[in-house]
Amino acid sequence: MILGRVLFASPSQQSLAELSAALQSKGFDVEWCGSSEGVVARVEGGDIDVVIAADEVVDATGIELCERVVKVRPDVRVILVGEVGHYEGVLAALRAGAFDFFTKPVSIEAIELLMHRALRQRRLDHEVKRLRMALAEATGFEELIGVSHPMQRLYDLLERAAQTSASVLVTGESGTGKELVARALHRRSKRAGGPFVAVNCSAIPEHLLESELFGHVKGAFTDAKAARSGLFVKASGGTIFLDEIGDMPLSLQPKLLRTLQERVVRPVGGERELSVDVRVVAATNHDLERAVSDKLFREDLYYRLNVIHLAVPPLRERSSDILLIAQHFVEHFARFSDKEVVGLAPAAADTILAYAWPGNVRELQNCIERAVAMTRHREVQREDLPEKIRDYRRAHVLVAADRPSELVTMDEVERRYIIRVLQAVRGNKREAARVLGFDRKTLYRKLERYGIQVDKEESGPVVH
Repeated sequence: MILGRVLFASPSQQSLAELSAALQSKGFDVEWCGSSEGVVARVEGGDIDVVIAADEVVDATGIELCERVVKVRPDVRVILVGEVGHYEGVLAALRAGAFDFFTKPVSIEAIELLMHRALRQRRLDHEVKRLRMALAEATGFEELIGVSHPMQRLYDLLERAAQTSASVLVTGESGTGKELVARALHRRSKRAGGPFVAVNCSAIPEHLLESELFGHVKGAFTDAKAARSGLFVKASGGTIFLDEIGDMPLSLQPKLLRTLQERVVRPVGGERELSVDVRVVAATNHDLERAVSDKLFREDLYYRLNVIHLAVPPLRERSSDILLIAQHFVEHFARFSDKEVVGLAPAAADTILAYAWPGNVRELQNCIERAVAMTRHREVQREDLPEKIRDYRRAHVLVAADRPSELVTMDEVERRYIIRVLQAVRGNKREAARVLGFDRKTLYRKLERYGIQVDKEESGPVVH
């Protein structure tokens, strides 16, 4: 398998013969050309990935050649090799668009590492451009964005669920977009012409939630100076979205169950029941089955809500969507702030792909909003991203690496695996100890040994 195609630009094939042979032995396809016209023509042919240019070719300097190559094919990486590494020469090379600058004698190991980095950035360049085109072609479902297999499965279930009036339970981690799923379900349903009413069950005090949902009559309580229709009545003919249903007080659950069973509501303080025609979509990031077993949620209500179950995948399970979503947010916030920001620089895209996104799409949205606001460039740069994301260290354990420099100690393997488990269980140390096969004291001792901290944030636990 060819790793990449390299074109050497040099007046003599012998001047870089050793480097050429070394790259060929590593799997690179190598060509040679001695004139700037020939180099530019070959690059325009379309399959050259990297140009390695000596100080000069027959009819141009390396700087001039670099400028011409970058002008016709800005995606091709140019590496300049010079005799003297003076400061002005390096600056001139970078201004001309060179990917990097080396002085002779050239370190073959350094060039090889640079080649891999150049090819990776070139692939990211192409991916970012592809994403801009894909985004323009609207790949998603209503406001949901994604082309990954988990999202395609979700779209299929959404389409089928929209054709029914059955209750739907939407589950997923915080920040995955559960309300967007509920809105998409409503828009694709026969109730699309009716109201969509959303209520967060955890955001309203218990003594007010009953009145908010079911309404009240005048004089039902101290501040009830007039009768008020509840949200179920206001949503009649449409959809009511009960977010964070797992936080609904046990005392209100029987009344909600009756509403679902009989399609009636009784306002607080009222004697007469009112008929309602409403579809119920509930959402939670809790494990409701465990809540049922712990007697924190009614079993009969759980089954009444969970007629159709839609599980929204976390962002880490749909990695092929991350850059697509990021590009969408770049364009959105650029329009909102009236800035000419068109996308992500390759280094920024690479950093975004390496991060675990414990806060899911909401965290990515926050990150891109900040980056677009802070950047001074047409593309979001790596330094525009939050420090936490720039400094993130992958938790993946390399066991199949070919280069010794990529391999790590057993302590580092254990450290990374503990971090990965903590991320998977969203910071639950008791569950992490169970998965790891440790008692809790052993886990705490290892967390202290490796300097691992678990912080609680709005977007979820952050492990570092």
